[in-house]
Amino acid sequence: MAPTLRTVVRRLSLKLGVLSGQDALDRPVRWVAVSELEDPTPFLEGGELVLTTGMRLDARNAGSYVDRLVGREVTGLGFGIGLGHEKIPAALVDAAARAGLPLIEVPRDTPFVAIGKVVSELLAAEQYDEISRAFAAQGRLTRAALRPEGPQAVIDRLARELGGWALLLDEAGAVRHATGRGAAVAAEGLRPELERLRKSEGRGAPASLALSTPLEHVIVQPLGARRIRGFFAVGLERPFTPVAHTVVNAAGSLLTLAIEHGGEHLAAERRVRSAVLRLLLAGQVQAGRETLERLGDGFPCGPLVVIAAGGDGEAVLEAAGNEFAAADEDRVVLVVPAGRADTVVSALRDHGPLGVGATVSPEDLRTGLEQADRALASARRGAVPVMRFADLAGQSLMSLLDPDVTAAFSSALLAPLREHGSRADLLASLRAYLECNGHWDAAAQRLGVHRHTLRYRMRRAAELLGRDLDDPAVRAELWVALAVAD
Repeated sequence: MAPTLRTVVRRLSLKLGVLSGQDALDRPVRWVAVSELEDPTPFLEGGELVLTTGMRLDARNAGSYVDRLVGREVTGLGFGIGLGHEKIPAALVDAAARAGLPLIEVPRDTPFVAIGKVVSELLAAEQYDEISRAFAAQGRLTRAALRPEGPQAVIDRLARELGGWALLLDEAGAVRHATGRGAAVAAEGLRPELERLRKSEGRGAPASLALSTPLEHVIVQPLGARRIRGFFAVGLERPFTPVAHTVVNAAGSLLTLAIEHGGEHLAAERRVRSAVLRLLLAGQVQAGRETLERLGDGFPCGPLVVIAAGGDGEAVLEAAGNEFAAADEDRVVLVVPAGRADTVVSALRDHGPLGVGATVSPEDLRTGLEQADRALASARRGAVPVMRFADLAGQSLMSLLDPDVTAAFSSALLAPLREHGSRADLLASLRAYLECNGHWDAAAQRLGVHRHTLRYRMRRAAELLGRDLDDPAVRAELWVALAVAD
C-alpha cells in the first residue's frame, strides 16, 4: 500500500505546511509529478502529488486548474514559494479549499527532488514490507503443509493469513475441508463456477477464477498437475492485495503437491485403471464401474469406441485428459463415448499410431479392443497415424473384387438414393448407420440429428432401395457399394 500524504507532510526535514484539504491527508501518494503546465493532467494517472512553482497560475485560472487536478484524482498539490510567488495566491487557496484538495506549501529551501526522494523511499519500504510479509506467510503455509493433516492445515492457515474463509473441494465439488465464517454457504454457490473450470480444462482457459460482489471477493483455483483433481477457494470482504494474491498462489502450489503426492497418487491411479480395464474386458462391467466410482472416477456410458494408442505412453496418457485410459502391455487403451471418438483421435494422433475400433456396447469391449488392436497393427505396418477397423475390414475385402464390376454394382444399387432429391442426407445417414452397426443413438450423434430423424431417413432409404436394412446380407452389400462410391 502506498504511503499517505499525511506521512509525507509529517517529515520534519521537508518543512511542509498544509493550507487546505486537511481531511483528505490520508489519501495514498503513488508518485510525485513536477509540472509547470497550465494543464498537466494528460501526463498524470491519478494518485500523484503534483508539485509546481505556479509559473502559469494566477487568479484568473486558479479555479479551473484545481478542477482539472481534482477531476484527474490527484492526491494533492504542492506549491513552491519564493520563486514565482512569495506566497501561494489566495485564489488558489480558496479554490483548493472549496474542492477539498490538499494544498501543501513548500518552502524555498526545500527542493522538489527532496520530496520525490522521500516518497520513493517510502514506496520502496512499503514494497519491501509487502515482500517480507509474503515470504513470512509462505513459510507458515509450508510448515502447515508438512503437518500430518497436510491440505487441511494449509486451508486453515490460509484463512488465518488472509482473514477470510477458505475451502478445499474434491473433483466433484464436494467439501473436503472448510474454515472461516461463511465457508459452508459459499461452497454451494461455487458449483456453477467449478463446472466452468471443468469444461474449460485443456482449452487454454484461465487457471483460476476471480469473483467480486459489493460484499465479497472470491478466488477459485483448480488443483492438479496433469488434470483437475480438486479445487480450493478463498473469500474476503475486501479486494485481494498483491500480497494476498502471492499467498493464495503459494497455497495453490502446496495443495497441488500434497494432492499429487509426488507422483505416487498418479501411479496408483494408473494401476487401478489397468485393473479396471481387465475387469471390463472380462465382461464385469458393473464391477469396473463401481471400482472407479469408489475412487471418485467414472466410466463412460452408452455406445463406446475403443482406441489402441502406440508411441509414448506417458504423452498419450497426459493428452487423454479425463478420458478413461489405461496402459496395457505395449500400448495405451482408451474407452471413449462414440460421440467424442473423433475429438480424442485428433488430440492423440501426434503421439504415435492409433487403432480405432468400431462402435460397441459396454458389454462388447473385448470385441472393440480386438478391432482396435488389429487396426493399430495395420497402422504400424503402414506407418500411418490413424487406422480405423472399419477401413481396415473394407480394404481387405475390396482388394479381392474386380474394380469395374464393383463400380457398376455400386452405381446400380445406390442409384435410387442418388436420384432422390435429398440424396446427400440419405447417403450420409446410411453410411453413419452402417458404420455404427445399426446403433441409432451413436449414428444420430455422429450426424448431429435426432434418432427419430435418422429412423425416418432409413425407412425412406429402405423404400427407395426396395431392401430390408435389417438383413445382414443387405447391409454387407450396401457397405461394399458405399466403399466403392468413395
